[in-house]
Amino acid sequence: MTRDILIGIDAGTSVIKSVAFDLAGRQIAFASTPNSYETIGRAGVVQDLARTWADAAKTLLELAGKVENLASRTVAVSVTGQGDGTWMIDKNGEAVGKGWLWLDARAGKVVDNLRKERGDLGRFTHTGSGLAACQQGSQLRWMMNEAPELYAGATTAFHCKDWLYFKLTGKRATDPSEAVFTFGDFRTRSYSDSVIDFLGLEKLKYLLPEIVDGATTHHKLEGEAARSTGLLEGTPVVLGYVDVACTALGAGLYEPGTDTGCSIIGSTGMHMRLATSPDDVQLNRDLTGYTMCMPIPGIYAQMQSNMAATLNIDWVLSVAGDLFKSVGIEKSKTELLAYVETWLADAKAASVIYHPYISDAGERGPFVDATARASFIGLSSSHRFGDLVRSVFDGLALAARDCYSAMGPLPKRVRITGGAARSASLRKILGGALGASVQTSEREEAGAAGAAMIAAVSLGIYGSMADCVKDWVTPFQRQPEAADEELSLIYEKAFPAYRQSRLALQPTWHMLASSN
Repeated sequence: MTRDILIGIDAGTSVIKSVAFDLAGRQIAFASTPNSYETIGRAGVVQDLARTWADAAKTLLELAGKVENLASRTVAVSVTGQGDGTWMIDKNGEAVGKGWLWLDARAGKVVDNLRKERGDLGRFTHTGSGLAACQQGSQLRWMMNEAPELYAGATTAFHCKDWLYFKLTGKRATDPSEAVFTFGDFRTRSYSDSVIDFLGLEKLKYLLPEIVDGATTHHKLEGEAARSTGLLEGTPVVLGYVDVACTALGAGLYEPGTDTGCSIIGSTGMHMRLATSPDDVQLNRDLTGYTMCMPIPGIYAQMQSNMAATLNIDWVLSVAGDLFKSVGIEKSKTELLAYVETWLADAKAASVIYHPYISDAGERGPFVDATARASFIGLSSSHRFGDLVRSVFDGLALAARDCYSAMGPLPKRVRITGGAARSASLRKILGGALGASVQTSEREEAGAAGAAMIAAVSLGIYGSMADCVKDWVTPFQRQPEAADEELSLIYEKAFPAYRQSRLALQPTWHMLASSN
């Protein structure tokens, strides 16, 4: 039987999926299952490790039902997943508690205190990444200060994809992207003792696993995992980079000869520029953003990330649903989405300013503040519900501009992916706010594709990532949609008010947080 399939696993915050591709990058089939997590108090957000593995294994079994002879045809499996967070196991490989997610905000005050210390500039210079409550370093420091019993018995601290890789291979490892932006030096792609010391985690250094680059290294599927997934024991398994890096790769951030930005408009919003050398990384004065190693030597994705993107749309739709319900009418999310285009069309652009900080974890890009909260500014008696909906979409686009502005000049073209990229209205609004053409990909599963691309290079199917991109990325790009010049002028005038008001509101957020 010819081995002609690569499988990418993408364990996201909302959905866990396994996707089969042929060796030229065409998607063959996919299987998915909803993900779930739970809240603890006002700030804690955790996920069960055993269930996460069971769900991932389930998607692989379901994929086998859709692809004939999947097990014998699979060249390799590559895994990526939601970033940040802390997932711990003991010496026997058993879970120590539940995994902390990137949504967890318990370490917010730890971050505030560390950012006030002079040594944070040195830490930022090494990692190229700002501190945030979602990061493993901040979360471990909180545990050390407040609840050391949470890591009692733990021998390894993973991220989500690392945990799945361990279950697949028995290998305790993490990848260069997540290891470096939390604990390392992006120039050397290795852990940094000075960063670990600044975080006050010298005594917990033993928890940090080996850094394994999936672009050059892979391990074999173990027997128990083979029985759980239906795949063949010994199948090569590749540890992908963090989901945003894989999604950027699959969506086209890296394509030699082009100069584009890339935005992922999903539950969270990730806005990226490509840095082609360590010297090309532009570190801002606010010490925010992420610098992530890409699975290509000397190449980095520089990022600013909104904590919440489509979560804001989900929120405003839930408000609409409650309004309908109050008069005895039940509307599903799909039905409510059908109203959105009408609401957007009837509303004037930028007539109300909305700050999209709806997440209980606050904001992390282009500033870090766990107390940041959403707000409407400029409401008058003439505004209606449609204007609020329009302002939420405008706010997402202006937040993206805020992020890109922190990394240098605005891009002339932005490639977007994520669930919201399917909205023509959102694409038009985003292009207007950035003054850039917007390009989408016909590829639906960019994250899983990026993970599979790493496997394709790791196993020598392609000699370089640039060669892989020619087959896996370039043919799937749609024609760019030019920015609406009239709309761009409106947002050009609105952006200073957006930014000035979010700066002015910061003391208010802190006051509200201290009173609750």
